[in-house]
Amino acid sequence: MSLLMAGSLLAGGIGAAMADDASSAPAAASAAAASDTSASAAAASAPAASAPAASAPADASAAASAAAPASAAAAPAAPTAPFSVDSSKINSGDTAWMLTSTALVLFMTIPGLALFYGGMVRKKNVLATVMQSFAITALITVLWTVVGYSLAFTPGSGFIGGFSRVFLSGMNYIHGDKATTLTVSHLAPTIPETVYFVYQMTFAIITPALICGAFADRMKFSAMLVFMTLWSLIVYVPIAHMVWEPSGWLSSDGVLDFAGGTVVHINAGIAGLVSCLVLGKRVGYGREAMAPHNLVLTLIGGSMLWIGWFGFNAGSAVAADGRAGFAMLTTQVATACAALGWMFAEWIAKGKPSVLGIVSGAVAGLVAITPAAGFVGVAGALVIGVAAGVVCFWSATWLKSKLGYDDSLDAFGVHGVGGVLGALLTGVFAVKDIGGADGSLLLQAKGVLITLVYSGIVSFVLLKVIDLVIGLRVTEEEEREGLDVILHGEHVE
Repeated sequence: MSLLMAGSLLAGGIGAAMADDASSAPAAASAAAASDTSASAAAASAPAASAPAASAPADASAAASAAAPASAAAAPAAPTAPFSVDSSKINSGDTAWMLTSTALVLFMTIPGLALFYGGMVRKKNVLATVMQSFAITALITVLWTVVGYSLAFTPGSGFIGGFSRVFLSGMNYIHGDKATTLTVSHLAPTIPETVYFVYQMTFAIITPALICGAFADRMKFSAMLVFMTLWSLIVYVPIAHMVWEPSGWLSSDGVLDFAGGTVVHINAGIAGLVSCLVLGKRVGYGREAMAPHNLVLTLIGGSMLWIGWFGFNAGSAVAADGRAGFAMLTTQVATACAALGWMFAEWIAKGKPSVLGIVSGAVAGLVAITPAAGFVGVAGALVIGVAAGVVCFWSATWLKSKLGYDDSLDAFGVHGVGGVLGALLTGVFAVKDIGGADGSLLLQAKGVLITLVYSGIVSFVLLKVIDLVIGLRVTEEEEREGLDVILHGEHVE
């Protein structure tokens, strides 16, 4: 029944989005020139309440509608122009910062996440592991360009966006010497839309790449590519729209997610848990030694993640301003606290602190502060960091052992649990004077629950269908030999 409901919701949302596009396109074209300045000004002045962008609230939409001339009012289907061709508000400082942030977030996946995961697997699976991150980067770049961005970040239904930006249609570039032809998004009015498009692409890239840690050492490369293609379009895109697009269901309800606690980490974490349950345990899990082959790579990759995360969190202010600086501050504080929290928890529980432990703790802190970075103060960051280190250590050790699932690289234990913890604590510690919105534990719990249920159910169905059609898992003999040679014909000396 839940699957039927999810399918109906997806079909209805896309149908509504297509209808909206068809009815609003003429009106948007006629009203754009008149409403550009008002819409951009209103969006720039509004606080970013729930997205890695300056989300335009309802009063900004009303202001833009009021500014439209009488001729535009004849088309009620387009009360506001979601995109503007007026580049007079583009800020060079904001643009420079967002270009930097975009590079930082891409750096998190390649090579950051690739090395972080690659160092934790056995030597015979290193190349297969880093290959996953690299291939996903290329795959999602194409999908995001063709349709993903349009469905996620254009107005549509509460569940899915529209098709006005398919193949980047209508996204203007510099024509000759006329910079005024640049379009800007209603979500980021002070930077070119091209920059915002690529910035959001980097989020869409790292999210499915995180899932790979849960099923490391045992999934076919072909099955992984098919799953990531379908998952990105059917799971990631709708959740990104619901949480970050102002017309989205959870965004309009007031759910707070500054940089991706729900959209990225809970989403990827629960998909990772489902995937490792569907595939089953690795051959020899619990009986054979499966120690990481090179923790230096993991330390280097984790350090790259820490540095790149400033683009992830501080970049989500979509401006070079005080809020970006404050998000950077809370990110650093929470990460340090989580690294220490995990280290001391492990020291107490096992008698020695480990390199893998302190690096995992740092990543857990980065995950937990992600939804809260632009909403909480320093005290909140301290609490979130310590809680993330201790709770994620517990989930990656005791909880995993008790429940008996084989989450190879603790994708769920760190990203799923850390994301849930951070999202809920955002509701406790969010301060209106900092982020423009007070927190609500009830609303945050709603966002967490919807993300867990939707992502979990759809991920399960996708994996089962792929398993029936092409098979998910390599054979036991292939797994014992190693995926590097079996899947890619290469090996590490």
